[in-house]
Amino acid sequence: MIIRLSLGCALAFLLSLWAMPQARRAALRFGIVDAPDGNLKHQEEPVPYFGGLAVFAAFLLAYGMIFDLNASVLALLLASSIVAMVGLIDDFGVLTPLAKVVGQLIAVFVLLRAGISVHVVALPWAVRILVTILWLVGLSNAFNLIDIMDGLAGSIGTIAAIYLLAVAVINGRWVVASLTVVLIGALLGFLRFNFAPARIYFGDCGSLFLGMTLGALAMVMQYTRSNPLGWLAPVYILAVPLTDTVYVSVLRLRAGKKIYHGSPDHFPLRLRRRLGGSTVATVLLIDVAAVVLGACGLLVMWLSPRATLWLTAGVGVGVLAVLIWLARVPMETG
Repeated sequence: MIIRLSLGCALAFLLSLWAMPQARRAALRFGIVDAPDGNLKHQEEPVPYFGGLAVFAAFLLAYGMIFDLNASVLALLLASSIVAMVGLIDDFGVLTPLAKVVGQLIAVFVLLRAGISVHVVALPWAVRILVTILWLVGLSNAFNLIDIMDGLAGSIGTIAAIYLLAVAVINGRWVVASLTVVLIGALLGFLRFNFAPARIYFGDCGSLFLGMTLGALAMVMQYTRSNPLGWLAPVYILAVPLTDTVYVSVLRLRAGKKIYHGSPDHFPLRLRRRLGGSTVATVLLIDVAAVVLGACGLLVMWLSPRATLWLTAGVGVGVLAVLIWLARVPMETG
């Protein structure tokens, strides 16, 4: 199994490395680019999309070539394919926000049909279904929202996948481990072209695919064997995109704006201003935060409930203090 996991990761990485230049050329040929607008987009020249499509293709091909397929895996791959296609269509600029959400709900329905959902025995069935929908749709859009800076969404997704791989190995969930290692390989190939200055972007295809896939993988593992509050582990592991989504939503609602309308009020953009405008320093600092929060996620799987509450309270206060400090930073403008 270790050999197969290594082969899966390596093949996904190589396929992703090969696919990125092809995807870049295709996006440039068809004009599917993110052009600077002097408002939210400040890159020096248009950057092509389709990086997410290349990641998705590498993930799908590498998994199918190395690992066996069962009903649950097929359901997850189908759901991921649905959101990837929805995002790809949106990269052409033809979908409304409502249509994107409907596409995500269809993907969630596929997972529910396969029995992939949040399993918290204390919650009634209807509540578990609702939590599953909110978790998956929320994470899909969280990665879509935080994909605002060279290397950010890809590196955060890679860190989260590494921690989910660790949880899968701890639980002996080798199917989940196989999916995570292939995802890690595909993302590493993408990051080779996406770190500043980026030569290709995820696009909605990649960010929606990444959020849905990580959300689904996080749901199908055991966290509460030693600690009844261990279900907080995936929240810690995916805390960075979730935090930015809540932060942006609160600020936009307070300003009387619609949540899905773009604005430069993300915490990474404010942090970049605090750091003198360095994208690389900003992404690396956020990655360090993601590593620390992910480590906390692993830790709560073995802590006592009392210690978990103290840790969560301390982390919550610290994160809130940082966000309030960043809220005083003027938003980036043209």
